[in-house]
Amino acid sequence: MAKNKIVLLDGAVGTSLWAKTGDNKPVWRYNIERPDAVSELCREYMDAGAQILLCNTFSANAGMVKHSPCSVKDVVSAGVRIVKEAVKGTDVQVALSAGPLSMLLEPYGDLTEEEAAAMYREQLGAGMAEGPDLIMLQTFMDVEMMRVAATEAKRFGVPVFCTMTFEKVGKTIMGNSVEDVIRTLEPLGIDGIGMNCSLGPDLAVPVIRQFVGKTSLPLVFKPNAGKPVLSADGKTETPYDAATFVKDVLPALDFVSYIGGCCGSDPSYIRGLKKEVDRWNGQNARG
Repeated sequence: MAKNKIVLLDGAVGTSLWAKTGDNKPVWRYNIERPDAVSELCREYMDAGAQILLCNTFSANAGMVKHSPCSVKDVVSAGVRIVKEAVKGTDVQVALSAGPLSMLLEPYGDLTEEEAAAMYREQLGAGMAEGPDLIMLQTFMDVEMMRVAATEAKRFGVPVFCTMTFEKVGKTIMGNSVEDVIRTLEPLGIDGIGMNCSLGPDLAVPVIRQFVGKTSLPLVFKPNAGKPVLSADGKTETPYDAATFVKDVLPALDFVSYIGGCCGSDPSYIRGLKKEVDRWNGQNARG
């Protein structure tokens, strides 16, 4: 079956906000302390051509926020409102973002499924009260934790996309294969599946290609701009510049439906990617 046009996602939120603010605070704090920086990043990604923007809510769960003076509701609600205000009057969609919890599920850790579900219910519920268009669950290493999160996300009646983070061998660090991920998540009725983070595009493309022919779900792909490296002057540098990132990600355009960037990518990467996505859509996509 021919896929429709590719949808362009945004790039990294966390590393881009760190670069913009010049510090390395937990990024969810910027929703309260630097909403101007979060809003500015949203506008930059829209100007670059992104059609879906992630809210800065990835790690804003009870496990991470509990030691701050803010509540999960405060942080997540603010994160969604900032993006909704930025996209007002446009066709750009807003994606509530949530990631893995800092604790491991039983039997590898002490967290029960019920406790994890309650934490996701709190985080997602706070965000959905502000009316985002979809939910993006991303950077999960344990498919069982993703199952818990996706089950809670599907209760809200909006599209739910699930992306895992894989090693170059095609398994997560918890040992979940692409087949494991599909088999566990597809029956939940999710709306997109794939990978983000982990790897630069040259190593990530072979992994996302493993999904092809094994699922009928749209594929979502947001590779890193490579693992950050420390330069001689102490600064963190990204091994893949925008041009290299775009060149290396091109093979994925033939089979993914949603594409963007993860850690290390910024609006310049999305701007470069837009040119290739537009070219592909013009030449290949069918309605």
